[in-house]
Amino acid sequence: MVDTDSFPRADRVGRTDRTVGSRQLAAMLPDPAGTRPAYRHLAQAISALILDGRIALHVKLPAERELATALNTSRTTITAVYDLLRESGYAHSRQGSGTWTTLPEGRTPSGIRRLLGPQDTAIDLARAAPGLPEQTLTDALVQIAPQLAEHAHTPGYHPYGLPELRAAIAERFTRRGLATVPEQILVTSGAQHALTLVLGLLCRPGDRVMVENPSYPNALEAMRRARLRTVSVPVTDTGWDIEIVESALRQVVPQLAYLIPDFHNPTGCLMPEDERVRILRAAGRSGTWLVIDETLADLALDVPAPPPFASHATPGGTGQVITIGSMSKTHWGGLRIGWLRAPARLVTELAGQRVATDMGGSVVDQLLALALLARAGELLPSRLEQMRRQRAALAEALAEHIPQWTWQLPPGGLSLWVDLGAPVASALAERALDHGVRIESGAYFATDPGIFEQRLRIPYTTPSEALREAVHRMAATLAGGLTLSSTTRRPHWVA
Repeated sequence: MVDTDSFPRADRVGRTDRTVGSRQLAAMLPDPAGTRPAYRHLAQAISALILDGRIALHVKLPAERELATALNTSRTTITAVYDLLRESGYAHSRQGSGTWTTLPEGRTPSGIRRLLGPQDTAIDLARAAPGLPEQTLTDALVQIAPQLAEHAHTPGYHPYGLPELRAAIAERFTRRGLATVPEQILVTSGAQHALTLVLGLLCRPGDRVMVENPSYPNALEAMRRARLRTVSVPVTDTGWDIEIVESALRQVVPQLAYLIPDFHNPTGCLMPEDERVRILRAAGRSGTWLVIDETLADLALDVPAPPPFASHATPGGTGQVITIGSMSKTHWGGLRIGWLRAPARLVTELAGQRVATDMGGSVVDQLLALALLARAGELLPSRLEQMRRQRAALAEALAEHIPQWTWQLPPGGLSLWVDLGAPVASALAERALDHGVRIESGAYFATDPGIFEQRLRIPYTTPSEALREAVHRMAATLAGGLTLSSTTRRPHWVA
């Protein structure tokens, strides 16, 4: 069954017609009958949804009577909920126009906190991004110094990207099996920037987009903020159900489909070649734009690195395929360099759109990227070997300390998608922080609320000893016992 609805739809601040439906909000809240005092648990759940971005800021909450009916509780309870939200700074009321969400002073949205490093000594397993060796960065900075001096005498604006970097990325695609010219390349400030530009140009609020479930959380958030309706197709431990994907493309006819076929984040699955061909054909019949995220394509640990997805298209059949990539996973997240490959005319339109936001990327970063890409053949093998060692250390530690957990060893990528055997991921993540481990529940990767609570994504991007210690601490957390939250005891909501 294909899910053709999404929740929530984010919007720009300042609109006065932004509302959260009572049934939509009720679907994400704990059962009032199972919690005491009910109003306090409901207020905590709503504030958590606001911090997590699942309920956007500056949107109108349902009327008290409507939400009470949807939750099958008393209006008095909902009145107390809204009073507590206002008191704690998560809501404010406008005379005659209802109650609206807001953010208390001093609180930081979860999406920002997840990108920040821990403020204490906690081992960070929330971010699947490797660091860059200090000497590699130093050598690259020395190498680009003369080139940077030459650029210092120019205005420095390159809305398409530095010409020599565009040429290097195009040559990289060609070498991997997809003939490409620089005019088909747009250099961006990371893959997320590339996706946001594409969504802004090709989609309109209310358009349907097909996404995998689970998927990359920041991509899902970009779609929510663009007010798009997500159509989710499952990715399991064994990969994609290609018939469901084809059915979604045929029946729903989405405007765009966002896929991570190479060492999928978070499952680690690699899409077979024949399935890529079938998706290309199905998308061609439906007229759907394919946005292929290849940020992990180079991180092939046990198999050869896959060729570009678009290389499987028939001659002339790549007109509606956009490939995005980045240096964040292969080199360093601090180097905000990404790119997209698309038809040259679309690249021109996207460059025109990006001028309204940043006018072009940093010349320093682009020169660094150029230097590192030129050394990829030298640098990447050692990075892959490091990931293999750390993956083995993580797997061995899990098997020793928490043998009841299960997972499929991925052929590439940066993380394990672990099955805990019970919906305790959020409770474990909360308690693990007390033991010095920062990790995210699998629910963070879900397209819909209430699912993947039995999963954890555990990256192996930190040193082996730190991974072993993190597993030891999580085992100690489990030994202390976990209490399921009210949201995990409640039957999961899947539309």
